[in-house]
Amino acid sequence: MNETTRTYDVIVIGAGPVGENVAERARAAGLSTVIVERELLGGECSFWACDPSKALLRPVVARADARRVPGLGQAVAGPLDVEAVLAHRDKMSSYWKDEDQVDWLDSVDVDLIRGHGRLTGPKQVAVQTPGGDTVALTARHAVAVSTGTGAALPPIPGLDTVRPWTSREATSAGKVPGRLAVVGGGVVAVEMATAWQALGSQVTMLVLEDGLLQRMEPFVGELVADGLREAGVDIRFETSVTSLAREGGEVRITLADGGHLAADEILLATGRAPRTWDLGLETIGLTPGDWLKVDDTFRVTDVADGWFYAVGDVNHRALMTHQGKYQARIAGAVIGARANGEPVDDTRWGTHVATADHAAVPQVVFTTPEVASVGLTTRDAEQSGRRIKVVDYDLAHVAGAHQYGEDYRGHARMLIDTDRDTVVGVTFAGPGVGELVHSATIAVAGEVPIDRLWHAVPAFPTLGEIWLRLLETHRG
Repeated sequence: MNETTRTYDVIVIGAGPVGENVAERARAAGLSTVIVERELLGGECSFWACDPSKALLRPVVARADARRVPGLGQAVAGPLDVEAVLAHRDKMSSYWKDEDQVDWLDSVDVDLIRGHGRLTGPKQVAVQTPGGDTVALTARHAVAVSTGTGAALPPIPGLDTVRPWTSREATSAGKVPGRLAVVGGGVVAVEMATAWQALGSQVTMLVLEDGLLQRMEPFVGELVADGLREAGVDIRFETSVTSLAREGGEVRITLADGGHLAADEILLATGRAPRTWDLGLETIGLTPGDWLKVDDTFRVTDVADGWFYAVGDVNHRALMTHQGKYQARIAGAVIGARANGEPVDDTRWGTHVATADHAAVPQVVFTTPEVASVGLTTRDAEQSGRRIKVVDYDLAHVAGAHQYGEDYRGHARMLIDTDRDTVVGVTFAGPGVGELVHSATIAVAGEVPIDRLWHAVPAFPTLGEIWLRLLETHRG
């Protein structure tokens, strides 16, 4: 075994989209930067989450929309071309190869070390390479961890015998299971149930709670459940699994009520856990396996001297790729500013703080119907003590909805902070609403006064006219 020693200004552990952006911004600030990755550059999003899942879902959503358009329904009445859908998924996942990502990293002059990086002390990282060598790294200014999350599996008896799907298998599977059981009712559960039911599986959802997407507005889960049932998904609420076994290639599922279910595969979509178990956190006084608590500039608060940063899902602030990349842009810039002795703007909405993590996180759920939201939900706003006004409107009454498709069903909700007269949360559910979320994000992040928002005229006839209808409803 060989050992080499290298020193950089900044060390980044984890080369998903978040780590890549931290490294690029630090390098742009003039800091020598190395990134460490033990799997594929591009991480979960590129190969097992965002890109492959949306490649599976795009034809499903497009067909559902087309079926509601006069003159198109008959043309898209048949089944999806499964082989073509899976081939497109493979292409969008770059066939699970990362050469393009490596080329990009080279173009921004960031060094790469492939291997498993572990902290060995303050500003010290040891990398075990695939060839068995050890590379000892020292950071002059900062170490940033962007290792993301993995599936959190519940302690179900027999789990280790059934080889369950996690989100990774659900997005990369090469064939359609005849029967798929999905345990969970969150985003991964509803999106993968949507995709695999449309591709030919008989999907059964086993949901512990009494509804879907419980962190969002209540009407969201109701509309998504209606869409899944219309597609043929069997949804069983307030249902828990007590044991699992695989017999003759079949997964046998025992339920808490004494019932049984058989499936060809089972997907456990029961939450996420931080990838911090084997990072050497104990060498700097932290607990392996814990989420990493950070301030709004992404310094880990429990580590002295301000050299340790945690960016993206691993800090548990907003577990979405686009929000992680936002964090990365800020973290890379603030690391550069501190290293170069420049002022740090840490005021609310300042250059070096992630205010949007608290106030304006956008999200799209790619189901039928789609869901899009940003900012607070009604429950969040009430718990925060704000005085809010809830404004609801039936999206089906917007002229653009009639153009979008027959029998359009959807709903919109806007939350107004009555003390400041600004929008603090928006939720849409309905076909095509994913493209509305950025306008809502601008309204929330920009803290646009309602009186000024009245002058933002939506084009007719589009779904965006929902903004006018919400404001008219507010004005009475």
